[in-house]
Amino acid sequence: MGMLTKTLKTFTRAKLLSLVFYSAMLAVAVILILAGSITFITANLVQLERGWLDTLINWIVASVTGVAGWFMLPVFVVVIAGIFQEVTIQRVEQTYYPEHTRSNKQHFWPDLQHDIRFTLKALFLNILILPTYLFGLGFLISICLNSYLLGREFFESAAGYHMGKTEARQLGRLHRKKVYSGGLIITLLTLIPIFNLLVPIFAIVWMVHEYHRIDNASK
Repeated sequence: MGMLTKTLKTFTRAKLLSLVFYSAMLAVAVILILAGSITFITANLVQLERGWLDTLINWIVASVTGVAGWFMLPVFVVVIAGIFQEVTIQRVEQTYYPEHTRSNKQHFWPDLQHDIRFTLKALFLNILILPTYLFGLGFLISICLNSYLLGREFFESAAGYHMGKTEARQLGRLHRKKVYSGGLIITLLTLIPIFNLLVPIFAIVWMVHEYHRIDNASK
């Protein structure tokens, strides 16, 4: 069974649809806040006496920030996913890997704090590459950057659930192609309307399966 097919089937087999719904509602709220913020900033950024010039500049700024903002959406996936991460991993493993199911010891707040720090770091990096959108390179650079960031972060979360962050990072480096490939799929899905609402849970499920596939292959 391919990873994509297995991941999609997991939504029903592991009873994740309710989590997908709540995650989607939270994602919609984030998108609305981002859109509102960009609109507000654009409307108040430039105030010129010449009405047509003011309108032109606002349209240019709105276009650039709108496109850049859309491609920065992957950054916020981690925080959204972090809220549902532990329960999602538990349900997936109880369904597919019961022999590996960990105790119910909770790490919600430490993990959420880590996810917030990661999001701020990723947001900073995405802001740094904003000027490249003016030269037509922003799209490619954004995809490459967020594929690396999301692949590494979600894999370390899934693997770290069992072995800790340090060992998970080392394991990810040994299998960087698989981790990056997963990050690329996650990043591309965040850019597709409707599908991007499924991404927070999808990303967790994908990397849980990826971790166990690597773990089983090493035995």
